[in-house]
Amino acid sequence: MDRLEVVLPVLNASLILISGVCLLVGFYFIRVRRHIKHHKRSMIAATLFAALFLIVYVTRTVLFGGKLFAGSGWGRIVYLGILGSHSVLAVLVGPMALVTLYRAFNRDFGRHRRIARLTLPTWLYVAVTGWIVYWMLYHMA
Repeated sequence: MDRLEVVLPVLNASLILISGVCLLVGFYFIRVRRHIKHHKRSMIAATLFAALFLIVYVTRTVLFGGKLFAGSGWGRIVYLGILGSHSVLAVLVGPMALVTLYRAFNRDFGRHRRIARLTLPTWLYVAVTGWIVYWMLYHMA
């Protein structure tokens, strides 16, 4: 197995996990501390880590293709359920995040807050389930 084949999935899982942590930090800064500057920086960092994740994911898929889940039975059913919801929401969260950022940068904070209330939990779900999918693919089976 090529070393890159081993490193890229770990890098991917790390990037999406860091993105999720940045989201939580940004949420903390705006909701608890009311610190807009730190909130903005955290959310931009979350977006950059998510973008890096996407670049690494596409690169890995082009170079090595996909990886099939080796498990069977209930494990496979659980995996496919998590993967299905993760995939659908991952496709949706990208445009949601861009709209959320666009509204913030345009100082349309009322509409920013409304969509952010959907974007944040969706993005966090995608980050957590992304890590779970990685773990199930590379460490469970």
